[in-house]
Amino acid sequence: MKRAEKVIISCAITGSIHTPSMSPHLPVTPEQIAEGAIGAAKAGAAILHLHARDPQTGKPTQNPEMFKRFLPVIKQGCDGIVNITTGGGLGMTLDERLAAAKWASPEIASMNMGSFNFNISGASGRIPSFKNDWEQPYLEMTKDFILSNTFTQIERGMTELGALGTRFEFECYDVGHLYNLAHFAERGLVKPPFFVQAIFGILGGIGPEPENLMHMKATADRLFGNDYYLSILAAGRHQLPFVTMGAILGGNVRVGLEDNLYLGKGELAPSNADQVAKIRRILEELSLQIATPDDARRMLGTKGAAHVGF
Repeated sequence: MKRAEKVIISCAITGSIHTPSMSPHLPVTPEQIAEGAIGAAKAGAAILHLHARDPQTGKPTQNPEMFKRFLPVIKQGCDGIVNITTGGGLGMTLDERLAAAKWASPEIASMNMGSFNFNISGASGRIPSFKNDWEQPYLEMTKDFILSNTFTQIERGMTELGALGTRFEFECYDVGHLYNLAHFAERGLVKPPFFVQAIFGILGGIGPEPENLMHMKATADRLFGNDYYLSILAAGRHQLPFVTMGAILGGNVRVGLEDNLYLGKGELAPSNADQVAKIRRILEELSLQIATPDDARRMLGTKGAAHVGF
């Protein structure tokens, strides 16, 4: 692993997992997403991981027209690196999932590195009432849902977006996903340094135990040597302990309302910026320096904000 002199903070602004009924602070409209992203960047996030939502219902959408409503605003309002999802919303086709990133030609796009069960149905029982008709069925259908990322699908995403000069955040939800990335690296479809996002706590992926973090790092070290940067995210209440542990090990961190709606026990996070500010305080108390967007560009070898499509 490349042990960075400075820690990259990524912030995932809204995602496609949480629904509007779970928190009044979840960004839904283009204006809210832009405000959340710019606020996170000003608080210290170098990378802004972005999904879009229907502004009327809050339902996830990958329609490029929706991204067009906030990406230019974010670019004008801050220097953060834009990272567009290719995971999209649960149940979308691959064409739908890739559409926004192919239009935007961002510096970074996410790339899920394997298929797996993705079960978020448990959240449904904790919501007393839903604001929108789509929310409860969307959550409950995941009891019988596989998030599909076949080798053919991954190769297509890597090829089509790689041709645009886009780099990747390789999202690895289990140990096997690291081996999948090694397969594509050996074939030359992706080039180092790899930005490996290890993800813990999604039901169907690797569990949120510290030993699992150590195992993921050891496996990535064996597969990629000094050719990768490790970043850590964990779902819900596991977010801050896990990302702090990852930073102590020499890795980078991801926070944001996509991954966790809370700032502390029983306290909903008022904004993405509040989560960024909190992890920044923790990192600085550990005498770790925070990477600026330009620091992250140099570390990850992105093409720069002048070469995106928005």
